[in-house]
Amino acid sequence: MPELPEVETVRRSLLQVLPQKKIEAVEIITPGILALGNAAAFGALAGSEITDIGRRGKYLMLHFGGGRMCVVHLRMTGKLLYRGQSEPLQKHDHVRFGFADGSELVYNDTRRFGRFWLCSEGDISQVSGLATLGAEPLDDDFSVDYWQRQTARRRNARIKAVLLDQQVVAGLGNIYADEVLFRAGVHPERRTGSLTEEENVRLAAAMRDILQDAISKRGTTFRDYVDGNNQRGSYQEHLQVFQKAGQQCPRCGATIERIRVAGRSSCFCPQCQQPE
Repeated sequence: MPELPEVETVRRSLLQVLPQKKIEAVEIITPGILALGNAAAFGALAGSEITDIGRRGKYLMLHFGGGRMCVVHLRMTGKLLYRGQSEPLQKHDHVRFGFADGSELVYNDTRRFGRFWLCSEGDISQVSGLATLGAEPLDDDFSVDYWQRQTARRRNARIKAVLLDQQVVAGLGNIYADEVLFRAGVHPERRTGSLTEEENVRLAAAMRDILQDAISKRGTTFRDYVDGNNQRGSYQEHLQVFQKAGQQCPRCGATIERIRVAGRSSCFCPQCQQPE
């Protein structure tokens, strides 16, 4: 958390206000947040403009003039917050971009797990995990054939673990993996080699549909996640099984169960999602 829908929502919210903003100063309050580049390198961004904001999987990319780019991974509790005017630093503020018009972009992170990389555009080899990301379910090149090629290489792996593998599917995390498996009617402990053609079709469709739906509802907020304007998402009101152990399945009425798969909590319906 945040996963693809949340990061995409942050991107869209910031895209409305940041392009063409001229940076006046960059303040690094917590240098440990920086994975690539130091305070002086970030300070040298003064005078640049933010030209675009991109996203790949769970990574955000702030593009500046001169071919420079700042990659941000929010990890568990990171937030990129736009403030219309400069404010005193708040608790857990770690990086601040001050703009010439008096507004600012602040990185706030309670647990300090998030990371910043300052690099050249197109040179992502030093950004941990970014270069090896698999296709996103919303990409044009994501298809049932792509999905089946990937699972064919991991025939003995549990399907939940494969969905969480960013080198296979970029952007999915625990929330949406549970929801995808429920919609497709697949048990989280199924081996990928046991999946039928029909199940693979359902899984590929579920990935696309759920991510699109979650983006349209601006992501899932339980506690920390907000967009760039400090607004919560609403997809938590539409979750079917995630964190609902002990409750009734919305489809069949059976009691939702929770197990651990690949070291992660997994909620599922034992009736709708039969084991192999």
